[in-house]
Amino acid sequence: MASDRKPEAAPARIHFDLTTLRLFIATAELGGVTKAAERMHLAPAAASRRIQEFEGQFQLALFRRLPHGMALTDAGRALLAHARAMLHTTARMQDDAASYLHGEKGVVRIAACKSVVLQFLPTDILRCAQACPGVRIDLQEMNSHGVLQAMSRGLADVGIYESSLGPAGMPTSPYRDDRLVVLAPRGHPLAQQSSVDMADILAWDVISLDEGSAILINLERQASDASRVLRTPIRVGSFDSMAAMIAQGIGIGVMPQAVAESIAGGPAFCRLPIEGAWASRRFVLCRPAAGVLPSAAQSVVNVLLASQSANPA
Repeated sequence: MASDRKPEAAPARIHFDLTTLRLFIATAELGGVTKAAERMHLAPAAASRRIQEFEGQFQLALFRRLPHGMALTDAGRALLAHARAMLHTTARMQDDAASYLHGEKGVVRIAACKSVVLQFLPTDILRCAQACPGVRIDLQEMNSHGVLQAMSRGLADVGIYESSLGPAGMPTSPYRDDRLVVLAPRGHPLAQQSSVDMADILAWDVISLDEGSAILINLERQASDASRVLRTPIRVGSFDSMAAMIAQGIGIGVMPQAVAESIAGGPAFCRLPIEGAWASRRFVLCRPAAGVLPSAAQSVVNVLLASQSANPA
């Protein structure tokens, strides 16, 4: 028997310009369309009409109208992330076009975790500049989880992250290795030991990097395996900030040995080797699975992998 159900109407096509996207983002950031219009040099009435039309296209209220401003709805927060990603992609498109216009061979976007940026990439990017003089590198520093997200969203051509986070769902190659150490103030009780293990670390407050850091994920995994709780009262965005907190005796930290020697090599700190295979880490280089990398990106990948072979960590 034929169904009496009417076929669903095809969704309306969405169309808007970059000015509207920028206005949407500005309104969200400033909490009001009038302030956003001022930032973008638009008439308030025209800006308000753009926002209403933008909401109408999705048939969703993206803002809650308050007595003294506007606040994003749940739908608005979800679309804000997409709007920012679209503007980011547009900016990268402009960069790529400008590089070809000025006679360069292209821009290569590298997303890399903090440990890699501090330990290995300064030297390797210099090698890239020497081997590929027509290529400009756009380096994006983030944690390993952020690298995987950037690659999955197509926001980077090459990603370098800590391999314990699991497969990236795209081709990977070994890049470099490092070893973690505990950093503690010189007068800390652990400073009397020649090395530490996970039980020693769990006995103290740990100053850690932000959520998504491969080191934090590793520490939480080790604590879970030991049926213990990792105490992280303070989380910071950089190893420099971690060292500053440790210097004040607020807690201990875990960071790569080379980083500890660079930013905390003075007599105020004690750097302690960590027992256990988990403290040895491998970083991998990943690139998109589909299609072939642009020639500029492939040239950079070749240099990075050759650097790994010539200078094993």
